[in-house]
Amino acid sequence: MTVRRRVPEGFRDVVGVLESWRDGMLRVRRRDGTVVEFEEAAMVAAKVVPDPPTR
Repeated sequence: MTVRRRVPEGFRDVVGVLESWRDGMLRVRRRDGTVVEFEEAAMVAAKVVPDPPTR
């Protein structure tokens, strides 16, 4: 998925796999393995991104 979230500098996108959405907090794991946690209230937009085609 991709999520646009509000940060103090403006907006920032995160692309990855949604690991959890609980108690107003989202956890998204990026391809490099890092996890981004942010409050639901900071989310501006989100959409599902399909998996890349297998080679």
